Amino acid sequence: MRVQLQRACLGAAIAATLAGCATSSNETVTATGIADQEKIVAQQKDQIASLQNELSARERELASAREAAGSQSADTPTAAAELFPPDAKPGRCYARVLIPAKFRTEQESVLLKEQSQRVEIVPAQYETVEESVLIREASTRLEIVPAQYETVEERVLVQPESTLIEKIPATYRTVTEQVLVTPARTEWKRGAAGSFAGTATVLDSRSTDTGEIMCLVEIPAEYRTVTKTVVDKPASTREVKVPAQYNTVQKTVVVKPATTREINVPAEYGTVEVTKLVSPAADRKIDIPAEYGEVTKRVKVSEDELEWRQVLCDVNLTPTTIRDLQTSLTEAGYQAGPADGRLGPQTLSAANAYAQAKGLPAGSNYITVQVADKLGLNY
Repeated sequence: MRVQLQRACLGAAIAATLAGCATSSNETVTATGIADQEKIVAQQKDQIASLQNELSARERELASAREAAGSQSADTPTAAAELFPPDAKPGRCYARVLIPAKFRTEQESVLLKEQSQRVEIVPAQYETVEESVLIREASTRLEIVPAQYETVEERVLVQPESTLIEKIPATYRTVTEQVLVTPARTEWKRGAAGSFAGTATVLDSRSTDTGEIMCLVEIPAEYRTVTKTVVDKPASTREVKVPAQYNTVQKTVVVKPATTREINVPAEYGTVEVTKLVSPAADRKIDIPAEYGEVTKRVKVSEDELEWRQVLCDVNLTPTTIRDLQTSLTEAGYQAGPADGRLGPQTLSAANAYAQAKGLPAGSNYITVQVADKLGLNY
């Protein structure tokens, strides 16, 4: 029975430690408290492992004590006596729980940024002024004085004297001459001789058998008068002298030739805007003060410790007691579920919330007798 109670107590302590870890992990972590929180979680994990090792060791010690109990009297103290709650009473249940270390929150001023210097560049300063500047230097230039001219008349030879060969054409005259067209001839013709008397000379006259008269007539030669041009004097040539030809022309002659003269050109000046340096660029050192900030850190007030707590269990937690507990929690404003006389998660959660609100010892998997006493329950 004691072995089972011891195991239940150590299991409750481990559960309480786990619950404490969950509570701590849900706390608000400040900017500098993250590392502390992680360290606390790691420590609590180490404590859980240590408790598990301690549970195994104490189970071994309990087994050894049980063996030694057979050879010792009942009123002789043993090494296992410290594993049980002091002043334990029959009909009561006890849980050995780990009371987490207590911390307080403190504000601490820490250096955020050390004192330093900032180098600030002071830019150079300039101003715009007007200055007279030389645009074009003095110089000389040559100016051409044009030549002077006048117009004069002059008799110029256009064509020199020459000899011209002149052709004398031939002269002609018209002459008339008789040209033989038909020479004289004789020809027999019909008719009496008297019919030819005026045109021809009848040389002979004969009669034919038919009685026709044939006359041998002499026909004189026929001439035609023609007119033709003949050279009277053949063509010839002669030399003719052609006199020289002159023209009177006007021409421009130079009276005074062109010359040059030197002219002085003065220098030219203008006004321009120029930028002048008033003060050169410089650097200026400015002291930057150190910056401090307030950080929140957790300071441990007390170490973790194991504590025996009297709890309600199957021995003293009857269905009637559970029903009264559920009714009392509901009347106090906590959702304990229906008053069915069964201890479930909702009833445990409501009892735990009630204990925390009243400042009473509490656990996520057990109900302390202080909660039952505060509610006025009989157990």
